[in-house]
This record gives sequence, structure tokens and C-alpha cells, in this order.
Amino acid sequence: MGRMVALTLITFFGAIICCSWTKNLPNAPTPNIIIMLMDDMGWGDLGVFGQPSKETPNLDAMAAEGMLLPNFYTANPLCSPSRAALLTGRLPIRNGFYTTNARARNAYTPQDIVGGISKDEILLPQLLKTKGYVSKIVGKWHLGHRPQYLPLKNGFDEWFGSPNCHFGPYNDQSIPNIPVYNNSEMLGRFYEDFKIDRETGESNLTQIYLMEGLDFILRQTKAQQPFFLYWAVDATHAPVYASKRFLGKSQRGRYGDAVMELDYSIGQILKWLRTLGIDNNTFVFFTSDNGAAVMSGPNESGSNGPFLCGKETTFEGGMREPAIAWWPGHIKEGSVRGCMVATGTEIGRPIYYYRGNELMAVRLGEYKAHYWTWSNSWEEFRQGINFCPGEEVPNVTTHEQKEHTLQPLIFHLGRDPGEKFPLSVLSKEYQDALSRISAVVQQHKDTLVPGIPQLNMCDSAVMNWAPAGCEKLGKCLKPPESNPWKCNWPH
Repeated sequence: MGRMVALTLITFFGAIICCSWTKNLPNAPTPNIIIMLMDDMGWGDLGVFGQPSKETPNLDAMAAEGMLLPNFYTANPLCSPSRAALLTGRLPIRNGFYTTNARARNAYTPQDIVGGISKDEILLPQLLKTKGYVSKIVGKWHLGHRPQYLPLKNGFDEWFGSPNCHFGPYNDQSIPNIPVYNNSEMLGRFYEDFKIDRETGESNLTQIYLMEGLDFILRQTKAQQPFFLYWAVDATHAPVYASKRFLGKSQRGRYGDAVMELDYSIGQILKWLRTLGIDNNTFVFFTSDNGAAVMSGPNESGSNGPFLCGKETTFEGGMREPAIAWWPGHIKEGSVRGCMVATGTEIGRPIYYYRGNELMAVRLGEYKAHYWTWSNSWEEFRQGINFCPGEEVPNVTTHEQKEHTLQPLIFHLGRDPGEKFPLSVLSKEYQDALSRISAVVQQHKDTLVPGIPQLNMCDSAVMNWAPAGCEKLGKCLKPPESNPWKCNWPH
């Protein structure tokens, strides 16, 4: 397993940089690695991808100086499984970050989840540690909040951030507020010690995360130590937030304010690399965990550009992400690359669109075949929860799980990126595409070894009642009696 994971992750980076590592001289310094993972940021949120407000000058410059990946995919349309895939190089169905409680349900790691990342998985920082890297995560972890699942137990040397989303505020009686950690101990909790003003959207969290990242880069550079920085910020996840300096600045409202601050922060990190003289020896990769959460729009959601629907769905808007690779002197400026997915899948190979335990669709080349379609349930839809607002496509954005396995819906994504016009089943083009994709699907199913599902059980007793370090702060809370249940995943 270790060799397979290593090969996949090497493919992920190596394919992007066009084998640059292998062209270096044997005594060349080991390159630093920075992954900038945004939260619920959409493909259409960047100026370089056509956002008309043009409020991302630093990301647009990063793309001009590096490589743009317009066909980059996350491995899942929801936060926790996509992050597990990014750090393991394996689909969630393989690494266990899915549920079998119901068909095709998106599951993640709220604070009542019992499970987390399996000890059988090898994560990127563990792999890099064997090559002498020091690794730090700044921001949201989301692969399990119980002690055995936290970052320092899974290869990271340092951590500043939270184990869960910044939902809240909670009353600390029925639900505790989410803790913020410095390495292995909590420093405080969201809303209590780390403020997020739900009314105004003001919070200094992005600036705190920026300073943590800059400090780590400086310390490792002084120590002449190769480093991996996983900068997983979450300002664009509802409730969106920005610091006072950026609030009210964007044409796009509060969500745009958050994007502008993240863009500024990314610019500061790249500037810092240049100042320290390590830009030519640092590979930086920018992307998002899943598509924009259009159900939170328009005030707290981004844009998925021309793509259908968004977060939670296996339509293009849910899984095609903005992505930029930057490495001066190694990646050709202004270059563009084709298909890739966060597990390491390169152009020409299939892309699998999973929702929970169900393979919903497969892309091969320009063709995408939907074997199942579902946006969200009629019950949720009638309550005003809409995963595809303003984008209803008959027989495609269905509100019941609709099976198409005998006659898949096939789209040509080059001509029809919005998935609105399925190919005629009578056409030769359809039959040729179906023949090629069917063979790929059969091979995938024949060789698939699903991981043990980690997201089936919930229990209020495992919430963040008494994280490590709480006693020093007087913030330990008494948990209720354990009473586990099967988690309910509505969509």
C-alpha cells in the first residue's frame, strides 16, 4: 500500500511540473512544498477564469507566472472526503471516508462523528517525513477530531487551526464551540476566544493563519530545512468572514471580501518566498476542496463559472476546481495543462465522480457519462435548500436518485461544459463514447477494494467537550453519556 500511495502522490506533483524534479542535478536542494487549499471556493471566483469583478490580482499573477489547470478535479464534492483524498492520494471509497448508511450520501466529520482517517492510510506528510521534510498544517483539518485522528498523529510536526468547520456559536451545553489548536493543545474556541462576528462577518482569522504560515516558512528557511506547508484556510466557507480592512471592499459582497483577503494573503506568501530567496526552490499549488456552495448564495457563496450546480453534487460545479501550480524556474510561465484530479490522476485517464458509496459518473477525455443523477431531495428542495439554484435541467438535476446505468446520460464537456445537452443515444458518437467508458467502469469495479467506512457512527459524547489543554484554560466541559447512533446524512 505504501508504495502505491507514494507512486500516486509523486504522479500528482510530477505530472504538474513536467518531470522537473528528475531533471535537477543530484546535489540540487530538496524543493519545499506549499499546498494552499481553499474552502468552498468555486472555479469561477478567479479573474483568470473569467470572474468579471477581477478582484484576485495575486492569484491571476500566480497563474501568469506558473501553470493554470482548468480541468482540475477534487475527488469528492464535499470537504472531508476531498481532503482525505488529497492527503492520501486515494479515492474516498478506497480510504474509508464515506458512509454506507444510505445510498449516495455525502458524509463528512462534524464534531459528533466517531470516526476519522484510518491508521492504515499513509498521508503526504508521513511520506515526506521519510525524505527529511518538516510539515505544518495551518487551518482546518477535518479528518477527525478525536485525539488519535489529529494532525500530529498523522505525520504533521506542527498545527495551528481547528479540527472542524467554524460553525456556531454554540452554547457549550448541548454543543461545544469548536477548539482552535496550537500543535497538540487547544488555545481557545471559536466565537469565545477567536471571534467571528456573525452579524458583520468580521474576523481576523485569515490574518492569523497568514502570520502562522509566514513564520513557519521563515523558521524552516533559517534552519535550511525542507518543508511542507498545508495552508488550509476556510474564510469562504459559510459563515464567510474577513478582517475589518477587507469588509465592504468587494463588488461581490461579504463572500467577495473573503476572497479578496485570501488573494492578498496568497500574494504575501509568494512575496515572502521571493524575499527569502527560496521561490525557485518552492513548489506552490493552489486549489479548493470542492465547488462553491451555491445553496448558500448569493451572500455566502461563490461562483462555479459555466459549470452545473455546485458543492454536494457530482455535476461539474461540484468537483471541477480552480487550480494553479507555481514554481519559478521549473514551471513554464503562462502554461496550461489538461485534466488532473487531486488523487494524482493525469490527463487521458478516467475521472471518477463518487457521492458516498455510489459511482455517479465517469469522465474519459471530453466525455462524461452519468450513471446516477441527483441534486438533493424534494423534501429539502421544498424547504428552500437548492443545490442547483437557477440551473434546473430536466432529467439531469433530479430531486430523486435516478438510475441511468442501462443508458447513461453522456455529455461532451468541450462543447457543453454546463451539462445541459446530453448526446442522442442513437448517435454514433454516443455509442463510441459509451463503449470506451463502459470498459473503464468495468475495470474500475473489478479492481476496487473499498476501505472500511469511517463515517457511519455518531455520538454526542465524542464532541469537543474537553480537548487536550482545556484544563489549563478552564475550558473543559462535561460530556454526556455515550449513546452512539447511525449518522443521518440527508444528502
